Amino acid sequence: MANLEISPGNSLYYEYQAPGAKGQTFVFVNALTGNTGMWEVDSIGPALRAAGYGTLVYNFRGQADSTFTPEADLGPPTIVDDLKRIVDHVAPPRTILAGLSIGGLFAAQAYLKGAAAEGLVLINTLRKPSLRLEWINSAMVRMAATGGGQLIMEANLPMLVNPEQLAKMRPTLLQGDYQGMKDGDGLYELMKGSVSTDWDFPYEKLDVPVLLMTGEHDRVFRIEADIAELEARIAKKSHVVFDNAGHLIPAERPEEFAAEIMTFAASL
Repeated sequence: MANLEISPGNSLYYEYQAPGAKGQTFVFVNALTGNTGMWEVDSIGPALRAAGYGTLVYNFRGQADSTFTPEADLGPPTIVDDLKRIVDHVAPPRTILAGLSIGGLFAAQAYLKGAAAEGLVLINTLRKPSLRLEWINSAMVRMAATGGGQLIMEANLPMLVNPEQLAKMRPTLLQGDYQGMKDGDGLYELMKGSVSTDWDFPYEKLDVPVLLMTGEHDRVFRIEADIAELEARIAKKSHVVFDNAGHLIPAERPEEFAAEIMTFAASL
């Protein structure tokens, strides 16, 4: 566990463990509402390291244990620059950038800005700019201001995860106690910044192998025609569709997720 200081009051929390026999390092990029804990469950981080891979996990400024000053802009350009910054600082060997949701877009953008990688894993990332997407992102900001992360989660989970996962989570949710976010809260600043995300990404410029992962139970962001159109623009790609998962594949099916990314790494 360490912190990379960017400037006074601005830092990135990260955890790095060098690879063993495999020689490759997975660099995991969170979604906006994520944190390092998603990647460090026993069947992902520890399993990868036991198999000989290295791991680098970190939190965005605004997420747990990473710091930011009031004047810091936590929008997408800052997140992408920070990703490149931490990869450059740690300099892990043979990196594979793996990002969940918008984190996959950040990983692809950082690669085009020079972040070292021999492969990319984009998990439920492919989507096109549209009024629908802008509406969803803006509505989530309004929900955050009204009821915080609790309201966002409860409103969206039935359309984001598989039925089995939803049943496990149901007993502890929908019990009220909503706390609205306000200006200056880390997650709220990240969410406000996300509305300006440029989803018109030049996928044809990716010149490394790309593993696409999508979940059929993602009924918020999964649009089959858009995924097919964007996938066709990627020169070197493979696509794994999870019929038993939704948007949060690493959380919903961690063992299968780890197995698929190790197969991908071995193919590089």
